[in-house]
Amino acid sequence: MDKELIIVLDFGGQYNQLIARRVRECNVYAEVHPYTLPLEKIKEMNPKGIIFTGGPNSVYKDDSPSCSKEIFELGIPILGICYGSQLMAHLLGGKVSTAPVSEYGRTEVEVDKTSKLFADVNDKTICWMSHTDYIAEVPEGFKKTAYTPVCPVAAMENAEKKLYATQFHPEVMHTEEGMKMLRAFVMDVCQCAGDWKMDSFVKDTIESLRAKIGDGKVLCALSGGVDSSVAAVLLSKAIGKQLTCVFVDHGLLRKNEGDEVEAVFGPDGPYDLNFIRVNAQDRFYSKLAGVTEPEAKRKIIGEEFIRVFEEEAKKIGAVDFLVQGTIYPDVIESGLDKSAVIKSHHNVGGLPDYVDFKEIVEPLRLLFKDEVRKAGLELGIPEYLVFRQPFPGPGLGIRIIGEVTAEKVKIVQDADAIYREEIAKAGLDRSLGQYFAALTNMRSVGCMGDFRTYDYAVALRAVNTTDFMTADCSEIPFEVLQKVMNRIINEVKGVNRVMYDLTSKPPGTIEFE
Repeated sequence: MDKELIIVLDFGGQYNQLIARRVRECNVYAEVHPYTLPLEKIKEMNPKGIIFTGGPNSVYKDDSPSCSKEIFELGIPILGICYGSQLMAHLLGGKVSTAPVSEYGRTEVEVDKTSKLFADVNDKTICWMSHTDYIAEVPEGFKKTAYTPVCPVAAMENAEKKLYATQFHPEVMHTEEGMKMLRAFVMDVCQCAGDWKMDSFVKDTIESLRAKIGDGKVLCALSGGVDSSVAAVLLSKAIGKQLTCVFVDHGLLRKNEGDEVEAVFGPDGPYDLNFIRVNAQDRFYSKLAGVTEPEAKRKIIGEEFIRVFEEEAKKIGAVDFLVQGTIYPDVIESGLDKSAVIKSHHNVGGLPDYVDFKEIVEPLRLLFKDEVRKAGLELGIPEYLVFRQPFPGPGLGIRIIGEVTAEKVKIVQDADAIYREEIAKAGLDRSLGQYFAALTNMRSVGCMGDFRTYDYAVALRAVNTTDFMTADCSEIPFEVLQKVMNRIINEVKGVNRVMYDLTSKPPGTIEFE
């Protein structure tokens, strides 16, 4: 039986993949496609529902993303979000104009509980707004189902035609009851059964990898992190010894991490893999010398990674495919189709123009972090590996503000090791989404003993998140933070100040650069 499908049509919003992620929380498969997806293709895909994403444009401008009005006549339930809601209103004869007052952030919204979307939601609920335009008049056949003091149409619907729209973003965690709304759309409006599970993803992916790769040789970029580890085991189950895993120690890993990775995936580890470790620390430090701009650092690290892989590929003979552990948040933040680019990831937007392989394979491209962990458990990977702290491809290169040097790397490695050790001792390591120490480029005066110091400030970061698309600062007990601060200042040479970052995502990113 074909799996149920919800199509997410992307109009350039930064949360497009997150919408798909939320739909999958309902155990319903969702795919993101550009808004240009032809109507005939949509009919052929036979989705149970369609969701329009947000986007940065104004619907009433001639060059703004749009779609055919006929989509509303297919009889398929549609939910428009933010820009998607305005587009629905605009195409169906309503009026969209510049709002007298823009709304951004957490906003109290009053809802009509007779709507299927809001049946299980409180009369007044906190939602995440992000708009400068608004729906001034709803189209014929629609009724207003939610409002705020400055937004007369925070939601609207034509229940008979199964057309729904919200000006706010139900998909982000800051909309407190957003999941209830999306679940209501997927399960009650679209009538989905919700029978898509991770075990089917693993089985289907292994089969598709076998079919795609055939008898080709594969080189896997193995960092030892959650994503690349799951990708490596997926490939090893699919093609066995056709796979060679290359682990590049770029000198930007956490303390002792290179040796830990080799212990797990090397010849003495539990996996039957061809494993090669390349120690390229000096090479990366040399390329990064004098570079301070974050995007430039990412591009350099990405380019150098590919060069190292090309060299290793030549040593082992003809290689047909390069495997990377790219996941959905990497893709969305590097810009998918028309989406706004937030930052480029070394294994997505950071790739150089010329790559000496037939093709790049990214088996986890459709998964969010918690889905990757589920896939890892399904594959039988030990829990201590599956729940390892997330670590970015560019490593400490983007946790060091400004120029990267061997001295700065040692400072942040030591500070981060102390932080992670104390978090684990306090029993907080599994309850936090991500936590790490970063080195700021700020130096300040301090006093240690009888001496005046002029040293660096370390910033500690910890967030709560499940999807890594939105995140809130974690409330770590003060006594834990104080112990970490004392140890870092006393044990790490070159640091005389420790700070805790309270910023949520948005407006910040989880990483520092």
